[in-house]
Amino acid sequence: MKTTNEIRRDFLEFFRAKGHEVVPSSPLVPGNDPTLLFTNAGMVQFKDVFLGAEKRSYKRAVSSQRCVRAGGKHNDLDQVGYTARHHTFFEMLGNFSFGDYFKRDAIAYAWELLTGVWGLPAERLLVTVYHTDDEAYGIWKDVIGVPAERIVRIGDNKGAPYASDNFWQMADTGPCGPCSEIFYDHGAHIPGGPPGSPDEDGDRFIEIWNLVFMQFDRQPDGTLVPLPAPCVDTGMGLERIAAVLQHVHSNYEIDLFQALIRAAAELAGTQDLDNKSLRVIADHIRACSFLIVDGVLPSNEGRGYVLRRIIRRAVRHVWKLGALSADGAFWKMVAPLVAQMGEAYPELRAKQAMVEQALRAEEAAFAQTLDAGMQRLEGYLQKGQGSLDGEALFQLHDTYGCPPDLIVDILREKHAALADGAMAQYEALMEQQRERARAASKFAGANALPAEWVVRLAPTEFLGYQALSADDCRVVALVKDGRPVEQLDAGEEGVVILHHTPFYAESGGQVGDTGVLEAQGVRFEVADTQKFSAVFHGHVGRVVSGTIRLGDSLAAHVDGDRRAAIVLNHSATHLLHAALRRVLGEHVQQKGSLVAPDRLRFDFSHFQAVSPAQLAEIEALVNAQIRRNSEAEVHHMGMQEALDFGAMALFGEKYGERVRVLRMGEFSTELCGGTHVSRTGDIGLFKIVSESGVAAGVRRIEAVTGQGALDYIAEQERRLDQVAALLGGSGADVVDKLRQLFERQKKLERELESLKARAAAGTTADLAATAADIDGVKVVAARLEGLDPKALREAVDQLKHKLGDTVVLLAAASGGKAALVAGVNGAALGKVKAGELLSHVAGQIGGKGGGRPDMAQGGGEDGPALVKALEGVRDWVARRLQ
Repeated sequence: MKTTNEIRRDFLEFFRAKGHEVVPSSPLVPGNDPTLLFTNAGMVQFKDVFLGAEKRSYKRAVSSQRCVRAGGKHNDLDQVGYTARHHTFFEMLGNFSFGDYFKRDAIAYAWELLTGVWGLPAERLLVTVYHTDDEAYGIWKDVIGVPAERIVRIGDNKGAPYASDNFWQMADTGPCGPCSEIFYDHGAHIPGGPPGSPDEDGDRFIEIWNLVFMQFDRQPDGTLVPLPAPCVDTGMGLERIAAVLQHVHSNYEIDLFQALIRAAAELAGTQDLDNKSLRVIADHIRACSFLIVDGVLPSNEGRGYVLRRIIRRAVRHVWKLGALSADGAFWKMVAPLVAQMGEAYPELRAKQAMVEQALRAEEAAFAQTLDAGMQRLEGYLQKGQGSLDGEALFQLHDTYGCPPDLIVDILREKHAALADGAMAQYEALMEQQRERARAASKFAGANALPAEWVVRLAPTEFLGYQALSADDCRVVALVKDGRPVEQLDAGEEGVVILHHTPFYAESGGQVGDTGVLEAQGVRFEVADTQKFSAVFHGHVGRVVSGTIRLGDSLAAHVDGDRRAAIVLNHSATHLLHAALRRVLGEHVQQKGSLVAPDRLRFDFSHFQAVSPAQLAEIEALVNAQIRRNSEAEVHHMGMQEALDFGAMALFGEKYGERVRVLRMGEFSTELCGGTHVSRTGDIGLFKIVSESGVAAGVRRIEAVTGQGALDYIAEQERRLDQVAALLGGSGADVVDKLRQLFERQKKLERELESLKARAAAGTTADLAATAADIDGVKVVAARLEGLDPKALREAVDQLKHKLGDTVVLLAAASGGKAALVAGVNGAALGKVKAGELLSHVAGQIGGKGGGRPDMAQGGGEDGPALVKALEGVRDWVARRLQ
């Protein structure tokens, strides 16, 4: 029996032998593609090649692509672990032709691999074709020899022309074409019918391979124009084909998942390998680990929020199995995953420690959040008199991460229940939340051009490495309000796309250039430069005078002073990155950056605050490199050659076959398409302004360079002089002056505390004398002036100690607010609870509070209602004592 690793290797080597370039999997975060939340298919990294916007040195490719479908349109999260083939993470095997071979070879290759190499019985295979694709039908029937009864024509079944499972299109317009799908027949003992039949949703016939034949360019009016160079895009789920080749029905029965399930069972101490929770854990550890490897960390928005949901769902199933430990448990699944997939994906092994640390931190955070949710549950139950409504259930889920099934279990233990209609109310609120999430997850790509433009236009040629001005820049496209136009008139705002330009388009954290485009009688002020569809530089701005038309020739002038300031900050960012890795460790990776004229901002992976001593060391390292004045060398080379050269690839960036490498001495070597200094000494000076946390496991450093650093230091000196003047000294002795001031302040605070304590003692003596006696229990309720909450608690403690069996409630008023402290001592504890007394009083003055049976605190509004509430305390206590 072939292992999953062997099947993956077979696929890649089969197509390598057929002249295909083996292309590594791209990251799960699509590079420079705002239209996708995650990479969800093998063709994503080749999208620009299919559109004609990117050229590769090869015309045939094969890959095993990591994919995630757990957010936005492709969201199977709730089904994962409970069905045979749903996953959050999967691998897509694919072979691709870019204008080289077409249907005949694609079909022949597929049949040869399935029946010749892997030995699948031909009689178990069934194929589908688009109903008008006679060419594919003929190849399957006459060339391959598949019987006609095992070839199914699939028509338009979605209410519109070409809206079919067997017709693929990239968008409403642009490249598209028919598909041919290959199905495996698991046998008559499995329910279900063939594709196209009423019973096609059964599990007997399982699609294992989809061959897409891109042969048309769909026009805005719906007509199909043949592409000059038809392409092939195929996709086969590795887990599905492994199940077929290993003679099992469920993907979770293949060797890879069985190893992970056994590891999860050992972690949980269970022998029940069929437990669905084990499947969830085995699936989710793959998605979580590879997302973290590819730069995603748990957060409350976007991709990070999807990751957080997956982690917490997995952790809940770990807890459900009873695998509880002080340092967490789910993160311990990383090592078994590395053992299974580390050979195919070395980056997983290399970043194992970072993945474990991120998962461990998130599990601990979830435990704290869940604990807060349980405390809030108690409040909801008190308010609902033992039942929980749908809004409370939603808040517990949405805010505290406590899912309904967990809450229902807890309610059962507490002999409580959901209120009538609570689940319906909860579902309605969840649907509203899903709508908001769907809207938020539409990475709609405001900078995406229509597909027909991308095919027609050549990528913008960037001249800005060598020059800040250029003549004869031809206008190839104009955009206004998101739509193509023929011209832009004076006063109108829009986007101008030129065939070449010196303007740098925002990318890799570096902001876009500003400046002007001009010609005789025409002036366009560029407020920003953005990338459109990843390869076009769009000059965003306003026509100040004249009219710009398609085909016009303009002169382009970048704001040189602004670019120069940006350049200093960008080069300093590279030096900072290298310094961080030297001081903090090799786990540091860039998680985002902003390179602006006035500052730089650098986000990086690190799980604790950077100490002042470490920051000083990092800053000193960078400035040492600046003084070294090394040349900033630029090299162009192949991707693998660049990595061998020591270059680091940055998270979230998309690189082609030929890459640009920036090397500054022996200190920093990175792939980067940005603009930089000629020598490190040009930066002048580097100064860290702040360090902070921005997300779990992500820190941020902000810094300034050059004149900005000098201005910052001058401002700090000015402030220091102001402080010194206020202290009556100079900058040289300001520390001693401050130390003397603080010592004097502490002495005065101690004296004040002593006076307060004496005042409180006198107050408690007076209050003790006025205590009412109710059935042998002393009761005190009073409003006091001038006591802070700490002094109020001390007064309550003194009264409890002095009076023995007692119930006390004291209020301290200040600024229209009242602090409340309640205490119960001795025999009274059997019938009176401090928290209940405090809630009774706080509820009457618009406040709240709680605590232990013997001590509670809270607050509310000062006023007549407080006086009335205090007057009622004795009667309330009397009723409780009865």
